Amino acid sequence: MSDPVSVNARAARLVEALVADAAALRLAVARGTRGELLIDAGQAARGGVEAGLRIAEICLGGLGSVSLAPGESDGQWPFSLFVRSHDPVIACLGSQYAGWSLAHGDFFALGSGPGRALYAKEEIYADIGYRDHADAATLVLESASPPPAEIVDQVARDCQVKPQNLTFIYAPTQSLAGSTQVVARVLEVALHKAHELHFPLAHIVDGIASAPLAPPHPDFIQAMGRTNDAIIYGGRAHLFVTGPAAEARALAEKLPSSASKDFGKPFAEIFKSFDGDFYKIDPMLFSPALALVTALETGETFRAGALDAALLNKSFA
Repeated sequence: MSDPVSVNARAARLVEALVADAAALRLAVARGTRGELLIDAGQAARGGVEAGLRIAEICLGGLGSVSLAPGESDGQWPFSLFVRSHDPVIACLGSQYAGWSLAHGDFFALGSGPGRALYAKEEIYADIGYRDHADAATLVLESASPPPAEIVDQVARDCQVKPQNLTFIYAPTQSLAGSTQVVARVLEVALHKAHELHFPLAHIVDGIASAPLAPPHPDFIQAMGRTNDAIIYGGRAHLFVTGPAAEARALAEKLPSSASKDFGKPFAEIFKSFDGDFYKIDPMLFSPALALVTALETGETFRAGALDAALLNKSFA
């Protein structure tokens, strides 16, 4: 039996290419006080959409591709991010998902990317049966600042790597790169909801998804709202699964965001209505607008949900 794929080893090659192209991508690269590599993709550095696409592929641990192309729309927001992975469970849940809470003093960020799979203390790793082994780690932070030394020490210790072998890529949601890499989580959101619905993850063998590129906004709440709305009202996901067709049908019916009781308003409004508490929002809302699930054994494809151009226009305008 072959060794499991290393998302950190695969991502390390993409990080190396990102650093080599830093000037062209408008990124700032530096070493921190512990020797860690810091890549600013949207705070002091300008960054851009191309940087966001490449950071999204790093988040996927080198097991997926992210591109930008004309997509289905009403003509108002014609460009979409396309995400695909031949190993979506590991790429999305084992790497891309922002599941590592990092806090010290005034600093707080959710860590996503392959470094999570070295620590692997989140419950989801037991569910997917995966843990990485590598001597270098990469984390992506949706943050306006690099991590303080105490966080670097914590991550190095938890990942069991030397601080100089750590890479932190950071960009706020309000930036071009930041908003791009967040919307590129459209496939991951579909996988995460499938997990929440207790669908057997081992049955998901391939996945494709898209969502319109969200224009960034200087206000954090509005910027966050737009990236969520891109997925909730404009996202599409197509999963290819094994197992009984009845299970595929049930997944398709429950997967779209419209199955949530909180569906129907721009996310920024929903967030404010719950006093800024994410945990009060129905978790079933976080999913693509349109879902297709193909049962490979029978060839049947089940479809549910629909894009909502009006709500997308209200959010993006």
